[in-house]
Amino acid sequence: MQPVLRGLRVVELGQVLAAPFAGAIFADLGAEVIKIERTDGGDDARRMGQAFRQGDSLIFQVFNRGKQSVALDLKTNEGREALERLLAGADVLVHNLRPGVTQALGIAGPSVCERHPRLVYCEISAFGAVGPMRMRPGYEPLVQAFGGVSAINGGPDDPPMRAGASLCDQGSGMWAVIGALALLQRRQHTGRGGIVATSLLEAAMGWNAQKVDALVNEGRQPDRHRSGHPGFVPYEAFDASDAPLLICCGNDRLFAKLAQELGRPQWTGDERFATNRARLANKAELFAELVPLLQARARAEWLDRLERAGVPCAPIHSLPEAVAHPQVEALGILQQLPDEAMRLTALPFTVDGQRPALETAAPHLGEHNAQYGLPPLAATHRTSTTTKETP
Repeated sequence: MQPVLRGLRVVELGQVLAAPFAGAIFADLGAEVIKIERTDGGDDARRMGQAFRQGDSLIFQVFNRGKQSVALDLKTNEGREALERLLAGADVLVHNLRPGVTQALGIAGPSVCERHPRLVYCEISAFGAVGPMRMRPGYEPLVQAFGGVSAINGGPDDPPMRAGASLCDQGSGMWAVIGALALLQRRQHTGRGGIVATSLLEAAMGWNAQKVDALVNEGRQPDRHRSGHPGFVPYEAFDASDAPLLICCGNDRLFAKLAQELGRPQWTGDERFATNRARLANKAELFAELVPLLQARARAEWLDRLERAGVPCAPIHSLPEAVAHPQVEALGILQQLPDEAMRLTALPFTVDGQRPALETAAPHLGEHNAQYGLPPLAATHRTSTTTKETP
């Protein structure tokens, strides 16, 4: 795929995940992404977990592929002046610095945009740019808990639990990119950039919108379903004799097909089960008959029969099973990095049938200083993240 954002320059002041994920999206789409890192060790993600490549962690590779690293000490006049020179030629700045840091460094949004009026300035915070908690830092599990994501995850008897994926971090990075692209389009007409502000909490509320909107409009708190759906029955996981599967009957026609395949065509004429609303009211009675039927046969047999009948269903895969499945392989979403014994997950979309390609691995700390006319990183700083190699 041709890099659709070639010619765009993005400066990233990112730590760990949210802003680095935004930067990775830009890089995968062909933008020049200059990652500004501290001279004393760089992005903390370099040391999150065991050493994977030249002392840096795997998670650093995941979220910083395709970028260029420039190490600057922004507490010095020289470092801030170097940043200003980079911003003068940049289209986008994205950061997730701790609240108060941008003000202390003189790079808060309004002042930067006054100096660089064409720049699109994207800031990602934990709790938002306004409000009583705007200065409070936060991490993924804290915001999932605060924003109600943990409360709706799991089954009715489970304690609140965080979602396994970093929904708020990566979601806020996505929203920052979407906002930036919208302002870049506006800049075509006005010649001016602007400020995009998003946060982990706003991402949490966005993912929770279906539940939140039901609460504020109908006064209805969501039931907790490990795999089920509050509006459809049957629409959840069931145990076959050997392994679990998911069955999703999203309308009465699909339920009729399921009933036929299970040898219970009479269900469609039973007033307790004939319609979805009736099944919602009589779920326990239906499941008392449905569950033993499914447990009587192996998962592979049910999948074969239900798929042929047109009933939506799927095995509940482990992660290794999902990665190895021919459908996932056909998508080509796992890509080998050129000249690297490493595969990473690429962007989850294609353009004109081609997926944006991963071009390079994550950079070493300060690797590209010279490319931007900056002094090289001192050896004591350059080696601070390369203490141990993995075999």
